[in-house]
Amino acid sequence: MKFPKILPTLTIAAFSLAAFSSCSKKEEVLAQDELSAETISQIQQLGFSKTNAVKVEGGVLVEGDIFLSDADLKSKPDYKLMRVGEEEQYRTNNLVSVGSGRTISVRVSTTLPSAYVTATDEAIRRYNAQGLLIRFTRVSSGGNIVLTQAPSGSTYLASAGFPSYGNPYNSIKVNSGAIGTANASTYIATILAHEIGHCIGFRHTDYMNRQYSCGGSYYNEGASTVGAVHIPGTPTGADPNSWMLACIGSGSNRPFNTNDVTALRYVY
Repeated sequence: MKFPKILPTLTIAAFSLAAFSSCSKKEEVLAQDELSAETISQIQQLGFSKTNAVKVEGGVLVEGDIFLSDADLKSKPDYKLMRVGEEEQYRTNNLVSVGSGRTISVRVSTTLPSAYVTATDEAIRRYNAQGLLIRFTRVSSGGNIVLTQAPSGSTYLASAGFPSYGNPYNSIKVNSGAIGTANASTYIATILAHEIGHCIGFRHTDYMNRQYSCGGSYYNEGASTVGAVHIPGTPTGADPNSWMLACIGSGSNRPFNTNDVTALRYVY
């Protein structure tokens, strides 16, 4: 696939309409058509929008970078919603069990360029600098969270899922061909910190209106059965620099802002 010039804003796990303008509207429709009526119904029953949902290996991708496995699609978790509405910080119902403290190991697959090791180290540094009960360390084997190359032809930048059974989501798929290797400790680190955020239970700050960071038309991702639980102490107005905004400009850097730190420290 030919890569065009990068647009001003990119979804963290951008679909063709955001990051790869050479993909036609017809291709987008075909991608949607790959989803069966049953799968579309399952997505809607889980509370996610079917808009721009894409079939990927082992499941579907929704919200731009959230992976729902086939097992997730068949599940019927309790619906919980504490607040929906503005641009506050949000978490899911499922979080990582940390007790009095827990260290999560992160491994970068050798399928990714060395720049992604540098980026991962910076993402880990950002989390560990906050004095949280959850901490991260990079390992060369094993790993509670493993970063691997996204499948060939993927039309997103990166993707991850949400925690289950008290454990972080164990995989981050990274499209290094689309992201590149420049700005490892800023732009790439921001993308990886964002995906780690999903792995430990954070939703997009602007999930209720992706137009805020992505542009285009109004789009509410939906509260979903995973929940959209407002984190006390975070703002009720727009938050333009949050690390969990759905879209990011190419080459941009979003270290944790004050509201992000509030959210992280409240949850962990």
